[in-house]
Amino acid sequence: MNYGPIIKEIGRGAKGSRPLDTATAAALFGDVLDGRVPGLELGAILIALRIKSETRDELLGFKQAMDARVARVEVPAGPRCVVLPTYNGARRQANLMPLVAMLLAREGVPVLIQGRHDFETRVSPFDLLAELDLVPAADAPSAAAQLATGRLACIAVDKLLPGLDALLALRLRLGVRASGHTMAKLLDPCPGRSVRVVAVTHPEYLVRMDEFLRADGGRALLLRGTEGEIYANPRRCPELKTYADGAARIAAAAEEGGAPPLAELPDAPSVADNAALIRAMLAGEAPVPAPIVTQVAILAELARG
Repeated sequence: MNYGPIIKEIGRGAKGSRPLDTATAAALFGDVLDGRVPGLELGAILIALRIKSETRDELLGFKQAMDARVARVEVPAGPRCVVLPTYNGARRQANLMPLVAMLLAREGVPVLIQGRHDFETRVSPFDLLAELDLVPAADAPSAAAQLATGRLACIAVDKLLPGLDALLALRLRLGVRASGHTMAKLLDPCPGRSVRVVAVTHPEYLVRMDEFLRADGGRALLLRGTEGEIYANPRRCPELKTYADGAARIAAAAEEGGAPPLAELPDAPSVADNAALIRAMLAGEAPVPAPIVTQVAILAELARG
């Protein structure tokens, strides 16, 4: 592939650039994932896409490239598998992503946590999962075995799609996130048997992801995440929008007002304290925040429907 003409189209800034069609986007992102794009051109492509932002058709093409390469994780018979991406970790609040996963698994809904962590200023979600005795699977078949026996598995993204992991690692060199971080939230190792949870940070991505999820199909839940993680903010529930084969509906409206601290949820807990809080909630010794209860119920319904 000749990357010069592509860079010329997408590299003219936010107003002068032109979008790629789905087929071209799929071919380009496939080359990126396969490590075929030279470093100079790759850097230009990533920065150009960040400046202009990805269109719906480009996202669909990128997703096609991932689907053709991602390792498949077999889902046991019964409900669909809820796929939880984790790429940020905690910054100030307790990370309740594992709580969502463990509540769903307790109800018999399989959950696959997939992700990566390289933020020095945030607490690694994988350290928290380890404190909760959730060890990442060595590969996709091992993750499938964990789902079959305990309904809960976690796996690092390099075991599912090594090319995406390599792309995400470039953040430390580029200094900013790029399209790979957007696509990591859409990775689907269980096509046809999944419920994807897509959490965004910036409001404009709610519109972009809404367009994508309507066109891409399947089952999904879209929300504005908490510190970049997939759980509903316990201080103020965000809008929770569900997707089923292209049809969207607001399953829970956003709460109005501020988001004051909660006495039962201390800020900046240690990994051990965060894990202890989750265990207390699972044991009924501490209340599960209402937004989390709502999110879990919605996901269980999507998985069983």
